[in-house]
Amino acid sequence: MLLTQGNVQNPMVSTRLHPKSFRALAILSLLVRVLVPQSCLLLFLKMIFSAKAILFDMDGVLIHSAPAVERVWNIWASSRGLNPVSVVNQAHGRRSIETIRAVAPELDAEKENIVVEQMEIDDKEGVTALPGAAELLQSLPADRFALVTSATRPLAVARMGYAGLPVPANLVTADDVVHGKPSPEPYLQGAALLGFAAGDCLVFEDTPAGIAAGQAAGMRVIALQTTYPMERLHAAETVVASLAQVSAELHQKTILLTINAWQKTSEGAGNEI
Repeated sequence: MLLTQGNVQNPMVSTRLHPKSFRALAILSLLVRVLVPQSCLLLFLKMIFSAKAILFDMDGVLIHSAPAVERVWNIWASSRGLNPVSVVNQAHGRRSIETIRAVAPELDAEKENIVVEQMEIDDKEGVTALPGAAELLQSLPADRFALVTSATRPLAVARMGYAGLPVPANLVTADDVVHGKPSPEPYLQGAALLGFAAGDCLVFEDTPAGIAAGQAAGMRVIALQTTYPMERLHAAETVVASLAQVSAELHQKTILLTINAWQKTSEGAGNEI
Protein backbone atom coordinates (compact mmCIF):
# COMPACT_ATOMS: atom_id res chain seq x y z
CA MET A 1 0.00 0.00 0.00
CA LEU A 2 1.36 3.40 -0.98
CA LEU A 3 0.47 6.75 0.53
CA THR A 4 1.25 9.87 -1.48
CA GLN A 5 2.07 13.01 0.42
CA GLY A 6 2.74 14.93 -2.76
CA ASN A 7 4.51 18.26 -3.12
CA VAL A 8 5.57 20.15 -0.04
CA GLN A 9 6.74 23.58 -1.06
CA ASN A 10 7.06 27.21 -0.02
CA PRO A 11 8.80 30.19 -1.64
CA MET A 12 11.76 29.41 0.62
CA VAL A 13 11.37 26.01 2.23
CA SER A 14 8.70 24.07 4.02
CA THR A 15 7.95 20.59 5.20
CA ARG A 16 4.39 21.46 6.24
CA LEU A 17 1.13 20.63 4.55
CA HIS A 18 -1.95 22.84 4.50
CA PRO A 19 -3.98 22.00 7.68
CA LYS A 20 -6.88 20.53 5.69
CA SER A 21 -4.52 18.41 3.60
CA PHE A 22 -2.74 17.26 6.71
CA ARG A 23 -6.02 16.18 8.36
CA ALA A 24 -7.05 14.31 5.23
CA LEU A 25 -3.69 12.57 5.05
CA ALA A 26 -3.86 11.70 8.74
CA ILE A 27 -7.31 10.13 8.33
CA LEU A 28 -6.19 8.18 5.27
CA SER A 29 -3.06 7.04 7.08
CA LEU A 30 -5.13 5.84 10.04
CA LEU A 31 -7.50 3.88 7.82
CA VAL A 32 -4.64 2.22 5.98
CA ARG A 33 -2.89 1.34 9.24
CA VAL A 34 -6.03 -0.45 10.35
CA LEU A 35 -6.59 -2.26 7.08
CA VAL A 36 -3.03 -3.04 5.95
CA PRO A 37 -0.23 -4.83 7.82
CA GLN A 38 2.38 -2.38 9.13
CA SER A 39 5.17 -4.01 7.15
CA CYS A 40 3.44 -3.08 3.89
CA LEU A 41 3.14 0.65 4.48
CA LEU A 42 5.24 3.06 2.44
CA LEU A 43 4.97 6.83 2.28
CA PHE A 44 6.05 8.77 -0.77
CA LEU A 45 7.62 12.08 0.18
CA LYS A 46 8.40 14.93 -2.17
CA MET A 47 9.95 18.04 -0.72
CA ILE A 48 11.00 21.13 -2.62
CA PHE A 49 13.63 23.51 -1.27
CA SER A 50 14.64 26.75 -2.95
CA ALA A 51 17.87 28.72 -2.64
CA LYS A 52 20.06 31.11 -4.55
CA ALA A 53 23.21 29.07 -3.93
CA ILE A 54 24.24 25.65 -2.61
CA LEU A 55 27.19 24.92 -0.31
CA PHE A 56 28.49 21.36 -0.12
CA ASP A 57 30.65 19.73 2.50
CA MET A 58 33.00 17.21 0.87
CA ASP A 59 33.68 14.08 2.95
CA GLY A 60 30.46 12.17 3.58
CA VAL A 61 28.47 14.40 1.22
CA LEU A 62 30.18 14.25 -2.18
CA ILE A 63 32.71 11.51 -1.53
CA HIS A 64 32.94 8.35 0.54
CA SER A 65 36.13 8.65 2.57
CA ALA A 66 35.16 7.58 6.09
CA PRO A 67 37.27 4.38 6.05
CA ALA A 68 40.37 6.35 4.98
CA VAL A 69 39.70 9.04 7.60
CA GLU A 70 39.30 6.45 10.33
CA ARG A 71 42.38 4.49 9.26
CA VAL A 72 44.57 7.59 9.38
CA TRP A 73 43.31 8.81 12.74
CA ASN A 74 43.53 5.34 14.26
CA ILE A 75 47.17 5.02 13.19
CA TRP A 76 48.05 8.52 14.34
CA ALA A 77 46.26 8.18 17.69
CA SER A 78 47.86 4.81 18.44
CA SER A 79 51.32 6.15 17.58
CA ARG A 80 50.81 9.03 20.01
CA GLY A 81 49.44 6.91 22.86
CA LEU A 82 45.91 8.26 22.50
CA ASN A 83 42.54 6.50 22.49
CA PRO A 84 41.78 5.88 18.77
CA VAL A 85 38.02 5.65 19.28
CA SER A 86 37.88 8.98 21.09
CA VAL A 87 40.07 10.66 18.48
CA VAL A 88 38.06 9.34 15.51
CA ASN A 89 34.81 10.48 17.13
CA GLN A 90 36.15 14.04 17.16
CA ALA A 91 37.77 13.99 13.75
CA HIS A 92 34.76 13.82 11.41
CA GLY A 93 33.67 17.19 10.07
CA ARG A 94 36.41 19.21 11.76
CA ARG A 95 39.75 20.63 10.66
CA SER A 96 42.50 18.18 11.56
CA ILE A 97 44.50 20.82 13.41
CA GLU A 98 41.54 21.53 15.70
CA THR A 99 41.08 17.83 16.38
CA ILE A 100 44.76 17.56 17.32
CA ARG A 101 44.51 20.58 19.62
CA ALA A 102 41.46 19.09 21.32
CA VAL A 103 42.78 15.55 21.89
CA ALA A 104 46.49 16.29 22.43
CA PRO A 105 47.06 19.87 23.62
CA GLU A 106 50.54 18.94 24.78
CA LEU A 107 51.69 18.25 21.19
CA ASP A 108 52.87 20.72 18.56
CA ALA A 109 49.59 20.93 16.59
CA GLU A 110 51.11 22.56 13.50
CA LYS A 111 53.79 19.90 13.22
CA GLU A 112 51.37 17.04 13.86
CA ASN A 113 48.92 18.45 11.36
CA ILE A 114 51.49 18.22 8.58
CA VAL A 115 51.96 14.53 9.40
CA VAL A 116 48.23 13.80 9.49
CA GLU A 117 47.57 15.71 6.27
CA GLN A 118 50.18 13.75 4.34
CA MET A 119 48.83 10.48 5.72
CA GLU A 120 45.35 11.45 4.51
CA ILE A 121 46.60 12.45 1.07
CA ASP A 122 48.45 9.16 0.73
CA ASP A 123 45.48 7.00 1.78
CA LYS A 124 43.19 6.82 -1.23
CA GLU A 125 41.87 3.27 -0.78
CA GLY A 126 38.09 3.23 -1.06
CA VAL A 127 37.76 6.97 -1.71
CA THR A 128 34.90 7.16 -4.22
CA ALA A 129 32.12 9.50 -5.28
CA LEU A 130 28.88 9.03 -3.36
CA PRO A 131 25.71 8.20 -5.35
CA GLY A 132 24.20 11.20 -7.08
CA ALA A 133 27.10 13.56 -6.31
CA ALA A 134 28.45 13.91 -9.86
CA GLU A 135 24.98 14.27 -11.37
CA LEU A 136 23.88 16.93 -8.89
CA LEU A 137 27.03 18.99 -9.33
CA GLN A 138 26.72 18.80 -13.12
CA SER A 139 23.15 20.10 -12.94
CA LEU A 140 24.17 23.28 -11.09
CA PRO A 141 25.67 26.43 -12.67
CA ALA A 142 29.32 26.75 -11.60
CA ASP A 143 28.72 30.17 -10.03
CA ARG A 144 25.87 28.88 -7.85
CA PHE A 145 27.67 26.33 -5.69
CA ALA A 146 30.81 26.01 -3.62
CA LEU A 147 32.69 23.30 -1.79
CA VAL A 148 33.17 24.15 1.89
CA THR A 149 35.37 21.53 3.51
CA SER A 150 37.37 21.01 6.68
CA ALA A 151 40.10 19.41 4.59
CA THR A 152 43.14 21.41 3.51
CA ARG A 153 43.28 22.49 -0.11
CA PRO A 154 45.84 19.82 -1.14
CA LEU A 155 43.77 17.11 0.56
CA ALA A 156 40.51 18.34 -0.97
CA VAL A 157 42.04 18.39 -4.46
CA ALA A 158 43.51 14.91 -3.93
CA ARG A 159 40.29 13.33 -2.67
CA MET A 160 38.10 14.90 -5.34
CA GLY A 161 40.56 13.53 -7.89
CA TYR A 162 40.52 10.05 -6.35
CA ALA A 163 36.71 10.14 -6.51
CA GLY A 164 36.69 11.27 -10.14
CA LEU A 165 34.94 14.56 -9.36
CA PRO A 166 36.02 17.93 -10.75
CA VAL A 167 37.26 20.46 -8.22
CA PRO A 168 34.67 23.27 -8.12
CA ALA A 169 35.69 26.76 -9.16
CA ASN A 170 34.57 28.00 -5.75
CA LEU A 171 36.34 26.29 -2.86
CA VAL A 172 36.70 27.08 0.85
CA THR A 173 39.13 24.84 2.75
CA ALA A 174 40.78 24.59 6.15
CA ASP A 175 43.53 26.85 4.81
CA ASP A 176 41.11 29.70 4.20
CA VAL A 177 39.62 30.13 7.68
CA VAL A 178 40.80 30.94 11.18
CA HIS A 179 38.06 28.95 12.87
CA GLY A 180 36.70 25.72 11.39
CA LYS A 181 33.34 24.03 11.83
CA PRO A 182 31.26 24.22 14.04
CA SER A 183 32.15 27.90 13.67
CA PRO A 184 30.01 29.59 10.99
CA GLU A 185 33.13 31.12 9.41
CA PRO A 186 33.61 28.51 6.65
CA TYR A 187 30.03 28.76 5.41
CA LEU A 188 29.96 32.53 5.68
CA GLN A 189 33.07 32.59 3.51
CA GLY A 190 31.38 30.25 1.05
CA ALA A 191 28.39 32.57 0.73
CA ALA A 192 30.65 35.62 0.33
CA LEU A 193 32.71 33.81 -2.31
CA LEU A 194 29.56 33.25 -4.37
CA GLY A 195 28.25 36.75 -3.69
CA PHE A 196 25.04 35.75 -1.90
CA ALA A 197 23.58 36.52 1.51
CA ALA A 198 23.83 33.70 4.03
CA GLY A 199 20.06 33.36 4.20
CA ASP A 200 19.93 32.66 0.46
CA CYS A 201 22.21 29.63 0.76
CA LEU A 202 21.41 26.00 1.50
CA VAL A 203 23.97 23.58 2.94
CA PHE A 204 24.48 19.83 2.50
CA GLU A 205 26.26 18.29 5.50
CA ASP A 206 26.83 14.94 7.18
CA THR A 207 28.13 15.79 10.66
CA PRO A 208 26.77 17.53 13.77
CA ALA A 209 29.66 20.01 13.60
CA GLY A 210 28.82 20.85 10.00
CA ILE A 211 25.11 21.22 10.69
CA ALA A 212 25.88 23.54 13.60
CA ALA A 213 28.21 25.59 11.38
CA GLY A 214 25.60 26.03 8.64
CA GLN A 215 22.85 26.96 11.05
CA ALA A 216 25.09 29.36 12.99
CA ALA A 217 25.72 31.06 9.64
CA GLY A 218 21.97 31.52 9.21
CA MET A 219 21.58 28.88 6.52
CA ARG A 220 19.23 25.95 6.08
CA VAL A 221 20.89 22.53 6.25
CA ILE A 222 20.01 19.18 4.70
CA ALA A 223 21.90 16.27 6.28
CA LEU A 224 23.08 13.01 4.75
CA GLN A 225 23.06 9.90 6.91
CA THR A 226 26.42 8.68 5.65
CA THR A 227 28.64 9.20 8.69
CA TYR A 228 26.44 9.60 11.77
CA PRO A 229 23.21 7.91 12.89
CA MET A 230 19.86 9.67 12.56
CA GLU A 231 19.70 10.81 16.18
CA ARG A 232 22.88 12.88 15.73
CA LEU A 233 21.44 14.74 12.72
CA HIS A 234 18.02 15.79 13.99
CA ALA A 235 18.91 19.52 13.98
CA ALA A 236 18.90 19.58 10.16
CA GLU A 237 15.85 20.52 8.11
CA THR A 238 15.63 16.93 6.94
CA VAL A 239 17.89 13.91 6.47
CA VAL A 240 18.43 12.07 3.19
CA ALA A 241 20.18 8.80 2.53
CA SER A 242 21.80 9.85 -0.73
CA LEU A 243 22.22 12.76 -3.13
CA ALA A 244 20.74 10.41 -5.72
CA GLN A 245 17.40 11.40 -4.18
CA VAL A 246 18.06 15.08 -4.92
CA SER A 247 17.59 16.85 -8.26
CA ALA A 248 18.17 20.52 -9.05
CA GLU A 249 16.67 22.90 -11.57
CA LEU A 250 17.41 26.59 -12.11
CA HIS A 251 14.09 28.40 -12.31
CA GLN A 252 14.69 32.03 -13.30
CA LYS A 253 17.25 33.04 -10.64
CA THR A 254 16.32 30.43 -8.05
CA ILE A 255 17.59 26.88 -7.63
CA LEU A 256 14.78 24.43 -6.92
CA LEU A 257 15.91 21.26 -5.18
CA THR A 258 13.50 18.34 -5.28
CA ILE A 259 13.91 15.42 -2.89
CA ASN A 260 12.02 12.22 -3.72
CA ALA A 261 11.93 9.04 -1.67
CA TRP A 262 9.82 6.20 -0.40
CA GLN A 263 9.74 5.95 3.38
CA LYS A 264 8.63 2.89 5.31
CA THR A 265 6.20 4.03 7.99
CA SER A 266 7.28 1.52 10.64
CA GLU A 267 7.02 2.14 14.36
CA GLY A 268 9.68 4.54 15.57
CA ALA A 269 10.54 5.75 12.06
CA GLY A 270 12.22 9.12 11.97
CA ASN A 271 12.25 11.74 9.25
CA GLU A 272 14.92 10.13 7.10
CA ILE A 273 13.84 9.89 3.48
